[in-house]
Amino acid sequence: MTSNAESGRVSGNGQVGASGPTRSLWLHLLKFSSAAAAAGLVLCAVAAGLLDGAGGAFSALAGGLLVMVFFGISLLVGHFVGRSNPSGAIGVFVATYFIKVVGFAAVLFVLGAPQWLHAHWFVAGAVTAVVLWQAAEIFGFSKARLQIYNDPENKEQS
Repeated sequence: MTSNAESGRVSGNGQVGASGPTRSLWLHLLKFSSAAAAAGLVLCAVAAGLLDGAGGAFSALAGGLLVMVFFGISLLVGHFVGRSNPSGAIGVFVATYFIKVVGFAAVLFVLGAPQWLHAHWFVAGAVTAVVLWQAAEIFGFSKARLQIYNDPENKEQS
């Protein structure tokens, strides 16, 4: 069967292949998003180091790494919980988010800001990591192959 719309190769009667669901989506997103955020964070830290020395560079790295840990925990929870209980993953995400917010806030309030911390570079590193992480995560999700329906059973017709 061919189309009159375009000239080209003749279509055949072979089966059309289909790709299955993305394997280990959460770990793939973790690697991809971490790489994107780390690349931007290195550039931010270099700029901070040139303008404000080692304290500025460490501040940018600290802000960005804090964000990366925060987001990374969610993807790891998605990986481990999503495999065994896909329908319960959202509830675990919500609980994990609450624990992370409270936990990170408590740690920051208890530890306080060290003397060497440059607040503006800390925020710049955090914002850099958030923007690049989220952009990479959205891009990764857009390329994911998620299987929504079960494959049809292979029944031979007689």
